[in-house]
Amino acid sequence: MRRFMLVPVFVAVLAALSGRTDAAYNGAVSYQNAGGCCPATRTVMKTVRRVVYEKRTEQRQRVEYQTVTEDRVVNVTRMVPETRYRTVQQIVRKPVYETRTRQYTVMKPVYETHTREITYNVRRPVYETHTREVKYTVMKPVYETHNRVINYTVMKPVYETHSKQINYTVRKPVWETRQRVINYTVMKPVYETHSRVVNYTVMVPKQETRTREVVRVVTKPVEYTKTVTVRGGHWETHEEEVAGPVVRRVVREPGKWVWDPSRCRCVWCPGERRVECVQCPPRKVCKRVWVPTCETKEVKCVRYERECVKECVPYTVCKMVPECRQKTCTYTTCKLVPECRQKTCTYRVCRIVCEPRTKTVCYRTCKMVPECRQKTCTYTTCKMVPECRTKTVCYRTCKWVCEPRTKTVCYRTCKLVPECKTCTYTVCKWTCEKVCKEVPYTVCVPKCEQKTIKVCKRVPVCVPYEVTVCVPRVVCEQVCVEVPCCSGRGRGVLGRLISALHGRGGCCAASAACGCDNGCDNGCDSGCDSGCDAGCDSGCGC
Repeated sequence: MRRFMLVPVFVAVLAALSGRTDAAYNGAVSYQNAGGCCPATRTVMKTVRRVVYEKRTEQRQRVEYQTVTEDRVVNVTRMVPETRYRTVQQIVRKPVYETRTRQYTVMKPVYETHTREITYNVRRPVYETHTREVKYTVMKPVYETHNRVINYTVMKPVYETHSKQINYTVRKPVWETRQRVINYTVMKPVYETHSRVVNYTVMVPKQETRTREVVRVVTKPVEYTKTVTVRGGHWETHEEEVAGPVVRRVVREPGKWVWDPSRCRCVWCPGERRVECVQCPPRKVCKRVWVPTCETKEVKCVRYERECVKECVPYTVCKMVPECRQKTCTYTTCKLVPECRQKTCTYRVCRIVCEPRTKTVCYRTCKMVPECRQKTCTYTTCKMVPECRTKTVCYRTCKWVCEPRTKTVCYRTCKLVPECKTCTYTVCKWTCEKVCKEVPYTVCVPKCEQKTIKVCKRVPVCVPYEVTVCVPRVVCEQVCVEVPCCSGRGRGVLGRLISALHGRGGCCAASAACGCDNGCDNGCDSGCDSGCDAGCDSGCGC
């Protein structure tokens, strides 16, 4: 009796243990190490729901605004210039001329021309030509031609021609011819001839020969040899390794599955995106380097030494001696006599008249359109190669020689002679006088016109377009899952109590633990749908 009284206690313990069983396979009961008729694991087909995104093309419409031009008649007021006249009274200062005469004395210059001979010495250069050989080094260029292709974009202008009308006003001159009589006075010259005796002095040259001692500097060439250091070199190609550029790239962290209680399934959450900088691999660069060298050469040089030489040089001295002479000079005097004359002068008067005109002006608008082009660029590299050369240099030496010369010099003497003259001049006096005249002026008069203009209007238009949309769809798939079977948590007493309670093997014991009351003969399919939430299907092999 005591043994049967303990059965309800063990059943309660068993129910508590079943509530804390492992729910890895939708709440199925797991009995480990329990003896029975079932194997340790078995393969079961499990239904898994997965969301698949399908691409679908939809036709939609959007509203676009198009610009439509329509003609509209507008009233326009245009200002037209109009010329009018008004009478203006003004005071004009009128000149009154008066002729007067006066006498004055003028000192008239009388010029005389004389000649004399002058002896002077000229130092004439005498040149001598010499030659010598000079060795020198020349850097001879060696050129190499290379080609490379360059892609570039050219903004190509596209021109459009338009025309428009412009209204403008032209001020047209109207000419009138008039005449008037002018009185003027002319000074008429009257000439008279006179003669007089003039005394003058002439400087007569007398020459004397003398000698003097001259110190002359003579330059003598002296040859010598000196050692010169010449800088040379050559180009070498070196290869260097340059670090690659740093590139930014987007990296996504690994994702994970997260259980979503609202949808009763696991949801895939992608990882976060981050931007990281990556160093690109290095690259090798070739560059040319100039390697300088020093060379020693012997050069023949010439230096010039100066030496003083004394010489006796004859020279001629010219001495001027005054001599008195006399000559008769004839001269003419001029006297101005006033004479009144009269002439008719024709002149033109211009009057400006406004005239409206219209012209059509053509103008062009330019729109720049990019155009890709390609050209092959040829460039030349130069390499300097030293080359020794020899040249013959010509140089000249100069020697100065004194040479006497004679020249005739003309000079003039001036003598002032008083002369009486009569001058006629005009005096002007201003008289005020009232004058009435018409003055033209321009007034802008408004003129109403009708003008047709083009007005831009925005009109809505429905434009169809296609959109590709990703639509989610749930797909159910059958997946093979291995689940444990016929295993309990204990061995020995608990297993024997379950077997003794139900009088069945281990498989039926597992079915009873899940709440299956139909017995082993009918299976677990009919009794596992309620109580375990279909958990016995995976645990019992349904």
